[in-house]
Amino acid sequence: MSSTTRPTPAPPANAAARDAHWARKLARLRARQLPEHTLQICDDMAAKKRLDQVKVEVARCRMADAEAERTNSAETERAEHELMVVQAAFDTVSLSLTFKALPRPVLDGLIKRFPPTEEQAEDGDAWNPETFPASLIAAAHIERDDAGQGVDGMTEDDAQDLLDSWPVAESNALFAAAWQAQQIVRTSTVELGKG
Repeated sequence: MSSTTRPTPAPPANAAARDAHWARKLARLRARQLPEHTLQICDDMAAKKRLDQVKVEVARCRMADAEAERTNSAETERAEHELMVVQAAFDTVSLSLTFKALPRPVLDGLIKRFPPTEEQAEDGDAWNPETFPASLIAAAHIERDDAGQGVDGMTEDDAQDLLDSWPVAESNALFAAAWQAQQIVRTSTVELGKG
């Protein structure tokens, strides 16, 4: 028996390169931020009406440019500038609530915490529609201060109070915004032909 030990062979260069490539890609995949969805609330109906009018005007100008097969006309540029001004004014008088997608295990846990009653399940509900919405809203809501730092946001009691005190359409919009954050898809697939 020889007293010398053989050195461990180095992995092939192409295998090491593939490992480094995958490590970089995996790091990027893990570093992705969860998607967000914002609900904008404006009680100033004049500001909302003005914004809607200017959006229609911008769309009209862009369509005219497309039909004339030209780039932005002076009229379109004026309308787009007005839209920026009107949007800024609208944003000033509006409130925004931002919701973030929850990691799948967290969302699954919330759904399991609020199962439908037997009658609700027979109606096709996947969760209890009386208790789940406030929980999802509170869990998904993110609040940031003026510096962009996260601060304490909505509690389940806050969410339930808003759901109970707002008109039906607006309380539905509140839940829909929290649910929409869970449904944002930022992926696409590529079909490859048979080789």
